[in-house]
Amino acid sequence: MAEPTTNQHAGSLLAIWAKGVRGQPMTSRSDGELIAGKGLRDSAPARGKRQVTVLSREAWERAADEAGQPDADPALRRANLLVTGVDFRETIGRTLAVGETRILIHGETKPCERMDGAALRMRDSLAPDWRGGAFGEVVSGGRIRIGDPVGWAEPGPPGP
Repeated sequence: MAEPTTNQHAGSLLAIWAKGVRGQPMTSRSDGELIAGKGLRDSAPARGKRQVTVLSREAWERAADEAGQPDADPALRRANLLVTGVDFRETIGRTLAVGETRILIHGETKPCERMDGAALRMRDSLAPDWRGGAFGEVVSGGRIRIGDPVGWAEPGPPGP
């Protein structure tokens, strides 16, 4: 059986944020470490399969424009990673490569009522098409840095 291909040239890692105490602002970093089975080092403890959350810059910008909040900071979403060049729609079971690390996507990160408190009308704008991002478990850890390549570690399902 052939090794899965990695399409790491699809995008890149734009931001890394660690979660502190609930409700406090995210801490921005230029690098970090993803730990297999745990999540982002020195971030709030992860639970089960929701070890790390990932947000697409393109999806955030579409939602922000739709909500009339074009300057809304993506850190308000409280994701751990901001990436570009990756579409998260219907990606459960796919593996996201971030540099040398791998994140198995388990689901959509759905916006809660606190999102509207952070940026008016953003909750509804983030709801369609996985705009709120995805969550997953770290299956292969390692160092990550802003600018690392991001892409799917295996091909997706066949098209229509």
